[in-house]
Amino acid sequence: MPALLTAAIREQLLANGRRTAHGEEIDPPPVVKLFMPDGPGTWLLTEVDPAEPTRAFGLCDPGLGSPELGYVCLLELAALQGRLRLPVERDRHFIADRSLSAYAAEAQAAGRIAA
Repeated sequence: MPALLTAAIREQLLANGRRTAHGEEIDPPPVVKLFMPDGPGTWLLTEVDPAEPTRAFGLCDPGLGSPELGYVCLLELAALQGRLRLPVERDRHFIADRSLSAYAAEAQAAGRIAA
């Protein structure tokens, strides 16, 4: 997973996951955007489960027209390949400008993540 997440990104995802694990209700902006360069998949992640560090939470859009909030396995994302066999990548230029719930409402209305 090193190609998907930097140490700083992983730490922020874990910090958000620890807050949730302690019962805090949070709605942070996404920490990272992952996408398929040769496919329709996009994921905006906000946290990683500290008890299961390969399990991330965020807005998941596999490209089927119905993005939703949920969990995704980082190992499975790292193994995904698109039509041209390109792996999932991190959008190095993504800067979140609103909360995850705002991205989710917009994506659900549009049928895809437009971030």
